[in-house]
Amino acid sequence: MYANGDIFVGEVIGTAILILLGAGVCAAVTLSHSKAKASGWVVIAFGWGFGVLAGAYTAGPLSGGHLNPAVTLGIAIDTGKWDKVWVYVLGQLVGAMLGAVLAYLVYLAQFNANVTRSAKDAVTGGHEPTPTLGIFSTIPEIRNPVANLVTEVIATVALVLPILAFGLTKGLGESGTQTLIVAFLVVGIGLSLGGPTGYAINPARDLGPRVVHTFLPIPNKGTSDWSYAWVPVAGPLIGGALAGLIYNAAF
Repeated sequence: MYANGDIFVGEVIGTAILILLGAGVCAAVTLSHSKAKASGWVVIAFGWGFGVLAGAYTAGPLSGGHLNPAVTLGIAIDTGKWDKVWVYVLGQLVGAMLGAVLAYLVYLAQFNANVTRSAKDAVTGGHEPTPTLGIFSTIPEIRNPVANLVTEVIATVALVLPILAFGLTKGLGESGTQTLIVAFLVVGIGLSLGGPTGYAINPARDLGPRVVHTFLPIPNKGTSDWSYAWVPVAGPLIGGALAGLIYNAAF
């Protein structure tokens, strides 16, 4: 249905917008000199939801607006059409890296002033750096690879299976309402299932920005935590595959 060139461009642009707004809201809440500092998890969940909304609507006419290898995988397993999967995934990875760089540029001054002032600092005059990986990629609240993987698998099934099922609801696709509902679904997943791991539910969303974080010249940025990076890639891919299998078998 979509040409390879359109797919690539659409997924690059759409995923870049997704990550720009998603990493942007994380930066807004995390960095010390942001006006939105410490505004909380609900703000983050809605920021990512609006990122999905803007990115998917923008990419939709060119590629269908997958923006997520787990979604692409689930659709391929359901339909049996694999020839364009690599184009989607490549576009998503490139777009995720581009979006991370753009978010960094928006908050460049805040990243360069990467310090947080604590009560102890107020007495001593010292400063502690703010870890920055959580702005770009996910970090588990409790590091337990098996539990973290299970969380990502379940959360991704909760994303991809409804996305596939929405296609059966007459009129949603034509009206554009489907994309709006998916955006609210992402908000709901963040609020309900995001606590343990930060809800990657998208390999490109985590991997692309983690690569960018590794190379960005952020003062005191901390680790990029590559020992954990396999979880937010493998978990969503497993979840996307399971969602495709469940949908194919049940609907």
